[in-house]
Amino acid sequence: MRIAVIGAGIGGLAAAAGLQRDGHEVTVYEQRPAPSPDGAGLTLFGNALEALDSLGLGDAVRSVSTGAMTSLRSGQRRPDGTWLLTVPQSAVASLHSVHRVALHRALAKQLRAGTLRAGSTALVPADGSPRITLGDRSEEVDLVVAADGIRSRSRAALGLDTGLRYAGYTAWRGVTSGPVDLQGEAGETWGRGRIFGIVPLPDERIYWFGTLKAPPGASFPDEHEAVLREFAGWHAPIRECIAATRPEAVLRHDIYDVAKPLASFTRGRTVLLGDAAHAMTPNLGQGAGQGLEDATTLALLLRDASADDLDAALARYSGIRRKRTGAIMRRSRMAGRVAQASNPVTAGLRDAALRLTPGGAVGVLSQRLQEWPKVAG
Repeated sequence: MRIAVIGAGIGGLAAAAGLQRDGHEVTVYEQRPAPSPDGAGLTLFGNALEALDSLGLGDAVRSVSTGAMTSLRSGQRRPDGTWLLTVPQSAVASLHSVHRVALHRALAKQLRAGTLRAGSTALVPADGSPRITLGDRSEEVDLVVAADGIRSRSRAALGLDTGLRYAGYTAWRGVTSGPVDLQGEAGETWGRGRIFGIVPLPDERIYWFGTLKAPPGASFPDEHEAVLREFAGWHAPIRECIAATRPEAVLRHDIYDVAKPLASFTRGRTVLLGDAAHAMTPNLGQGAGQGLEDATTLALLLRDASADDLDAALARYSGIRRKRTGAIMRRSRMAGRVAQASNPVTAGLRDAALRLTPGGAVGVLSQRLQEWPKVAG
C-alpha cells in the first residue's frame, strides 16, 4: 500500500519505519525544514521497548539509550532530601532513558533515503479520504497516518478534536553540559506545587525537569534564573543540575493534554497516532510509549492486510488503542493532580500516603501499566 505519514516525531517515524519494513511504500511529510526536535530527555518503559522490538527497531534505540536507573536509589523525596518512597529495582528494571534528539536520529536512520520530506505541510480532507494536499497539488494514497502532534491540524480537520486542557502547571526541561554527581540517587522530588526530576542519560549527562503550578502563558524573562529561583534551597544535586546546564538550553512549556478522549482515532482512510490521538500529561512517563504502541499495533494490523481489509483493520486499531490510551490519560491526569498539590494540607496528606505505600506495590502497578493488548504479527 501507498501510505503517507504526516509528522516526523517519534511515533510517526516508528510507524513509517515499521510499515516500510513490511513492504509498504511510505512517505513522511514534516512541516519543519529541519525535522530534529528541540529536546531534552525522555524515558521509555518496557512496553515501549517491546513495541520497538516488534517493529525491528529495538536494537537501534537501545544503542542510544541507557538503563542506568537500576543502579540508583529512586522514588520520591521531599525538598529537604527526605525519602518518602523508594521503588524496588524491579519497577525500573525495564526503564531506559534517552536524549530526544538521539532517539529521533536513530529512528530516522531506519528509513530509506528519500522517505522523509522536510519542509512539507501536508493537509487532510475533512472526510478522511486517502489524499493529502501539499500547497497547490494533491496526492492520492491508500492510507494517511496523521502523527502531527498535540496541536494536530489533522485531528481538527477530521472533526475529531475535543480541545486541549491546561494541566495547571508549566515545566522546565534541561540537559547538563557534563556529568553531575548524583550520589547514587535519582527520581523525583515533590514539593508544594512543584516537582523536580533527575534522570541519567547514556553519556553521563543528566536530564532534569522542574514543574511549577502557574497560570497558562506565564512569562519569565530569564528561564535559567527562574528555575534556579523556584528550586532554591532544595536538596543536592538539584541546584547543581540546573547550574550545569547552559542557560540557552533550558526549555519551558506549559503542560496540556487532550480535554476528552476522542470518539475515534480514524475517519475514512485517515488514522491518528501518538499525541495527535491522545496527548497526555507526562506524569506516568507514557507519552512516547503510547505513541510507539500505536505505531506497532497499526503496523501489525496492516502486515498482511489487503486494501479490502483496510477498513476493518483501522476500526480494530481505533478500538484497541482508544481503550488503552483513554485509561492511561485519566490515570496520568490524576497522578499530576496529586503530585502538583500546593495546598499545605493536601500536600501533607499526599506525603503521608507515600510514606505508607509499600515500594513493592509501586512495582506491581508499574508492571501492570506496561501490559498492553498486542495483536498477532
